[in-house]
Amino acid sequence: MTANTPTLVTFAIYLLGMLFIGWAGYKATTNLSDYILGGRSLGPVVTALSAGASDMSGWLLMGLPGAVFTQGLSASWIAIGLCIGAWFNWRFVAARLRVYTEKVGNALTLPDYFTNRFEDQSSLLRIVTALVILVFFTIYCASGVVAGARLFESMFGMSYQTALWVGAVATMAYVFIGGFLAVSWTDTIQAALMITALILAPLMVIYSDGGIGPSTAIIETARSGAFDMFKGHGAIAIISLLAWGLGYFGQPHILVRFMAAESLKTIPSARRIGMTWMVLCLGGAVAVGFFGIAFFASRPDLAAGVNANSENVFLEVTKLLFNPWIAGVLLAAVLAAVMSTLSCQLLVCSSALTQDIYKTFLNKNASQKQLVWFGRAMVFAIALIAIVIAQDPDAKVLGMVSNAWAGFGAAFGPLVLISLLWGRMTRNGALAGMIVGAVTVLIWQHFQWFKLYEIVPGFALSAIAIIVFSLLDKAPSASIAAKHKEVETEIAAHGE
Repeated sequence: MTANTPTLVTFAIYLLGMLFIGWAGYKATTNLSDYILGGRSLGPVVTALSAGASDMSGWLLMGLPGAVFTQGLSASWIAIGLCIGAWFNWRFVAARLRVYTEKVGNALTLPDYFTNRFEDQSSLLRIVTALVILVFFTIYCASGVVAGARLFESMFGMSYQTALWVGAVATMAYVFIGGFLAVSWTDTIQAALMITALILAPLMVIYSDGGIGPSTAIIETARSGAFDMFKGHGAIAIISLLAWGLGYFGQPHILVRFMAAESLKTIPSARRIGMTWMVLCLGGAVAVGFFGIAFFASRPDLAAGVNANSENVFLEVTKLLFNPWIAGVLLAAVLAAVMSTLSCQLLVCSSALTQDIYKTFLNKNASQKQLVWFGRAMVFAIALIAIVIAQDPDAKVLGMVSNAWAGFGAAFGPLVLISLLWGRMTRNGALAGMIVGAVTVLIWQHFQWFKLYEIVPGFALSAIAIIVFSLLDKAPSASIAAKHKEVETEIAAHGE
């Protein structure tokens, strides 16, 4: 039995489990609504954990602990910003979006919702929204494929090319087979794995140095500035890090989870579960990086892996502190983080192509079976494009991924938020906001003015464009106004 055998067995069991869930999702999928939204049947636990897992990618277990390990607690501002943004998203968007999408022609996708919300007969909103989703998400998917490949490469000594296909094919398989139900059920398992890993790992790291007191004493000696929340950060840097929270309002792969909730009554429970999970996961990730400073400071002979790449801090402490079988489970959590995000991104892209392009423009009379199989074919096609883009791990296109969050946040965030809260908003306001938000992000990203994260000006200017163009436009029709009032009444009745 080689050192890698327990990990290999654990990974194999995990991957087979995901494929089994994919098959179960296939058996439960009969029409396009099932494939895209799971027939709007998700309970509070699955809604919450699926939204969380689809949001938190490999960044949660590798990027964030690595940043805290390098910079100290000053790197945790981003985690604070994300928690605040997620809570506001659950509080002001989730319930309204669930009700609104059902009221306006049972909208299955974000382009569907925008088109029906503003009664856009030209389908211009649908096309622009679908294109924005496809461009950003294809790049996002490529990033997920690369992250998965890096994990398989480092864990099993595979070549990059082999690892690329192993990770991508495993994820593609259960999305292809089972659609939204499979993605949501696997997300729930993956979320459970992630929180287990992020509670156990920091506890073991702290315990290995004798508890919190001795650990903090070592950190104080090894790197005293690690405790300073403001170290190296001026006001603009802190605003930029907190502003990550603004991105939540515009992420299609998170918003679609709200649309799929069983009912309005599901949302409050889902919010409590989702926020608890998120706070514990982000807190655990920060703790791994922070107490990892003490762990490796007192064991410099074991620090070669983290010194080479700080993002390996979670992987290294897991391999060093846990029994190989338990380590296998915890390392599968890293794969789970990657797969959960990649799977829902593949599905959102497939949904945009199926519902918003194929069904709307190419085959209006397509049967439910045809639509489901076209959706499956699109998952396969997008995954292949992502694999092609990911062939070169150093390709410049992957650098754009860090800006995709800002792109979606600025293009869709104000649009979603204001469309749910303000009855006077018009189609032209929506178009203007989307275009201004996306263009601002691209321009700001290029020039990097004031070193301010591009989502801040993008979000602000998009919101201003929506309000100005809506007020310049004629008032929405009586049917749009009536529908908005209907939604507000239902939301008020439930206290949301």
